[in-house]
Amino acid sequence: MKGILGKKVGMTQIFDENGEVIPVTVVEAGPCYVTQKKTEERDGYNAIQIGFGETPERSLNKPKAGHLKKSDAPPLRHLREFRVADPAEYEEGQKIDASVFEVGDLVDVTGISKGKGFAGVVKRHGFRGGPKTHGQSDRWRAPGSVGAGSTPGRVFKGTRMPGQMGNEQVTVLNLRVVLVDADKNVLAIKGAVPGSKNGLVIVREAAKAGGSTGSES
Repeated sequence: MKGILGKKVGMTQIFDENGEVIPVTVVEAGPCYVTQKKTEERDGYNAIQIGFGETPERSLNKPKAGHLKKSDAPPLRHLREFRVADPAEYEEGQKIDASVFEVGDLVDVTGISKGKGFAGVVKRHGFRGGPKTHGQSDRWRAPGSVGAGSTPGRVFKGTRMPGQMGNEQVTVLNLRVVLVDADKNVLAIKGAVPGSKNGLVIVREAAKAGGSTGSES
């Protein structure tokens, strides 16, 4: 499993060899460091923990600072795990950069979506709203009925209603890598990825690479 942590820089566009415009998200991918290895025998599964985002040591608490010193890694702000087939292929303190990916790779990108605050059902769930005529005056963006009467006498769990929108973990599948610059730790990924500028993103090789999405067209 190839993967890396990075920071969303923003969106731009580049031109391919045919002169066609490709909208891309620029991700500052790495450098990351292997901070821990987990094995089937000791931990019950195979994985590596990697860190990203160098920061002054004074900004870390003592447990985290001590944990990073064991692996000879610099002080890092973000730590995440990636499942791997064989942890023995990695060494603690090993540096991982954008070169783990190649142009044309399909990746899944995970991030925290932008928070939109409290939103109604039209914005949050795409409801069409109520009728615009026949004497109604305040039902344009209302949800309408949310259940029956005495049977069942309650509102079912999961009923779509107004509430907090965004600020949740979102994964976008099968996005294509269109540019890799390992010297500058930059990936350009076709399409949009979750989150705001400077937000943490996790880039992994696609789990369902056999499928297709609108982002590849």
